[in-house]
Amino acid sequence: MTPRPTSTPQAAVLLLHGGREHGLEAPTALNLPGRRMIPFGRALTRAAGRDRLAVRTVTYRHRGWNGERADPVHDALPALERLTADLGPVPVVLVGHSMGGRTALRIAGHPQVRAVVALAPWCPPGEPVAQLDGRDLVLLHGDRDRTTSPRRTRELAARARTAGARACVVTVDGGDHAMLRRARTWHTLTTSVTLGLLGLAPLPPSVASALSVPQGTEIQV
Repeated sequence: MTPRPTSTPQAAVLLLHGGREHGLEAPTALNLPGRRMIPFGRALTRAAGRDRLAVRTVTYRHRGWNGERADPVHDALPALERLTADLGPVPVVLVGHSMGGRTALRIAGHPQVRAVVALAPWCPPGEPVAQLDGRDLVLLHGDRDRTTSPRRTRELAARARTAGARACVVTVDGGDHAMLRRARTWHTLTTSVTLGLLGLAPLPPSVASALSVPQGTEIQV
């Protein structure tokens, strides 16, 4: 049996997995997008310790975003509220993949959210960015991604910086959308960036430098 934390965690991470553009059915028991986030949660917990960091995962009622319904947003916000109710006003980083990255960006205006780490995020044109004002935003995208667009990710980061976010894009050389190519790099980068944004470890120097660049400058790492 895994021992329970002996103290209230200092910070929290909410994991948001990917999905489909359309799909009203419930995720299956196998739920491969959800399972793909398990190694990220384990890496974060191992690096920070359960006593310092709470890691939770959002459960979706539907597999898809489903247009204006934006179904994952309506699952993620209550999960974030429950997290806040359980732990109190601790800083939270949202870590989302693909559709989960889009969801994380949408709910980033919540007062407990300090930052978003978006992995191969789905960033359609015109996605809102006003809610990112005052947040740190690190977007990781593989250069072999054929499902979501690295160019759209860079465009969103630039618009977020204009809206008042500190934002940068980290390119994972050889990385694909499922994050299976160079999986260890994805896990290590996500862990170090997330813990750095929470103040539980130093930020990778290249990311810290990119986030400090004045607004209006296009940034990649």
